[in-house]
Amino acid sequence: MTGAEIMELTSRYVMQTYGRLPLALVRGQGARVWDAEGKEYLDFVAGLAVCSLGHCHPAVVDAITSQVRKLMHVSNLYYIETQARLARLLVENSCGDRVFFCNSGAEANEAAIKLARKYGKIHGGQDKFEIITALKSFHGRTLAAITATAQPKYQKGFEPLPAGFKYVPFNDVEALSRAVNPGTCAVLLEPVQGEGGVNVATPEYLKAARELCDRYNALLIFDEVQCGLGRTGRFLAYQHYGVEPDIFTLAKALGGGFPIGAMVAKEEVAAAFSPGDHASTFGGNPLACAAGLAAVKCLLEDGVIENAARVGAYLKNRLLELAGRFSFVREVRGLGLMLGMELSIEGKEIVGRCQERGLLINCVDNHILRFIPPLIIGEGEVDEAVEILAGVLAEMKQ
Repeated sequence: MTGAEIMELTSRYVMQTYGRLPLALVRGQGARVWDAEGKEYLDFVAGLAVCSLGHCHPAVVDAITSQVRKLMHVSNLYYIETQARLARLLVENSCGDRVFFCNSGAEANEAAIKLARKYGKIHGGQDKFEIITALKSFHGRTLAAITATAQPKYQKGFEPLPAGFKYVPFNDVEALSRAVNPGTCAVLLEPVQGEGGVNVATPEYLKAARELCDRYNALLIFDEVQCGLGRTGRFLAYQHYGVEPDIFTLAKALGGGFPIGAMVAKEEVAAAFSPGDHASTFGGNPLACAAGLAAVKCLLEDGVIENAARVGAYLKNRLLELAGRFSFVREVRGLGLMLGMELSIEGKEIVGRCQERGLLINCVDNHILRFIPPLIIGEGEVDEAVEILAGVLAEMKQ
């Protein structure tokens, strides 16, 4: 099919829940993708931080191909080898002890919300159910997840929202201190906010959150759906801070492009769940976990995380050079290969012009360009991307 035919078919039959760019991608390899007409693009979106190993990484493709010939699904009525092995790998490389598998980041956060509520009631009584989140956060699109997401634009039209959520400014220790109380069962934070504009938590903020949770017997939950799994130059973003959560959530990069999510909790916290308290029919199926095993092993063993730290610093410096050239660039911020460029102008046109020149980038909050390329990206590809972006910014300046 041609790109136009794909777009027409989509417009006719697919529910209109996305504002799609006029582009139909049909193939990918490494950090590059191709549209239906064969045009090549350098991909600095990576499926929204999903394809951290690039597109069609051989290890992930081989794992999926091998597993699909043996067993795709059996349900969690039975024991699943790849699920157990992936859980062990995540636990051995984190502060967690137990893993619940699901299919997406929203589901992982729903599971964390349920576990925190259950733990709170067991250890603090029926009135210990409030969850505190940060303004400009993003935790998913299900009803509880958009309620936890402290951005009204995602909540409008879906009221009444579930009760028991309170919002505070991100990185404001005093506001957080005023908010946490004996009725708080959890504080849910992203160490690096993604959809909110690539806002990096300060060490003081996360340390204060840990201390407040300890003081009030509340759980500290880190949403690492976007910032985890090597994206920031560490396996998990919280490892930059020396602060351990009681629960953290993963998805996006966990399957190397295949859908899978996970909630990881410490032993005492995980014990609040009993059989029947939570479940997912497809969660932790053999195929998804085979993909996850291959992807996580590559992250840990092939120098991918180290590459993310090194090339992320290089990309940040190149973006800072552009900030020095163009007055409408307000700030460059982020960790590793999760970077944002805040503008004083809207970014939509810049995204479109970059696409025309063969570079895919993303814009959040109308005026923040987000750069989340595959973690295998090299300096040469960074130079290529920055050259294209510089040309577009120069046009915007005129």
